[in-house]
Amino acid sequence: MSLLRRLLVTAHLDAAARRDVQAAAGDAECAYVPHDDAGALKRALAEVDAAFIDGDLDARFLDAPSLRWVHCDHAGLERSARPSVFARGIRLSGAAGRSAPALAEHALFFMLALSYDAPALLALQSARRWAPFHPERRRALAGRTLGIIGLGHTGQALAVRAHALDMRVIALRRRVCAPPPGVTEVFAADAGGSLADLLSQSDIVALATSLSDRTHHMIDDAALACIRPSALLVNVARGGLIDERALVRALRRGRLAGAGLDTAAVEPLSVWSPLWQAPNLLLTPHQTPPLADRSARSLAIACENLRRYRADAPLLNELGPEDVYSQAGDRGASGFSPRALVARLRSAKRGLSR
Repeated sequence: MSLLRRLLVTAHLDAAARRDVQAAAGDAECAYVPHDDAGALKRALAEVDAAFIDGDLDARFLDAPSLRWVHCDHAGLERSARPSVFARGIRLSGAAGRSAPALAEHALFFMLALSYDAPALLALQSARRWAPFHPERRRALAGRTLGIIGLGHTGQALAVRAHALDMRVIALRRRVCAPPPGVTEVFAADAGGSLADLLSQSDIVALATSLSDRTHHMIDDAALACIRPSALLVNVARGGLIDERALVRALRRGRLAGAGLDTAAVEPLSVWSPLWQAPNLLLTPHQTPPLADRSARSLAIACENLRRYRADAPLLNELGPEDVYSQAGDRGASGFSPRALVARLRSAKRGLSR
């Protein structure tokens, strides 16, 4: 059994949720501390073995002498998965999958809006015109090939929904696996499958993978050259997966029919970003409508991991050194990244020079 004597909890939980956490933690003492109470947090970190937190793991946690595991109550842990964390022997897990159905719907929203040319439809409605428009850019999803990059919770949820719309679904992932429900073919990197294989066969490409050094700017000029000019690109994962300048070039030159982005490399997106005026590009501000039971789903993942940790069993959504994202930069207690500020200033300068 893993030793769990004291658990730090900074996640916001009501009385019922705290009872669930205590039940999953067994005899461990649970210390509930607000994430922004620096003094109380420092005192708690001096004694705890594990932590269930509502933000990202920062430098304060690295100084905790007995800390062996941190569970972050959100998905997308590129700011927490740092070499120093794994060098300290701290295990790291998160809440990936809690919003998978909603993210899959968001991807479908982009796919349908772009395929039906929703912006042109709205412009006609606003002008009170009943007229045909861009017939060459309209095509139903049925019969088209969707290429999903990443077959985690969101990728699998999207595959099931796309298959229900009579789409052919192919996917790219790191390791060999049997095709999950809805997927016709899986390209596995460790079996020789390549990004180019997937891109060249896809009418629509959906990014549903995590951001790491391995996936940073995976969609660049070379990747975009593999995509059909009639294809669409959708990103409901992380902005750093795409070289945004390469994407804008491809859209402006007609080498890509359209794109839908729910995230950007630097957020909030600068007012000078060329993404705002790129043709056939839909933007949403990294905000997917939440599931009615998202909080319950997130709590269930945390409680299951507490039980698994105590039983010394594999954790759900555990990250490792292969998930490190160096571009996230160093963050202090506030979680602020100096590199992010530099990136924003450079982005603004590039925009002004255009």
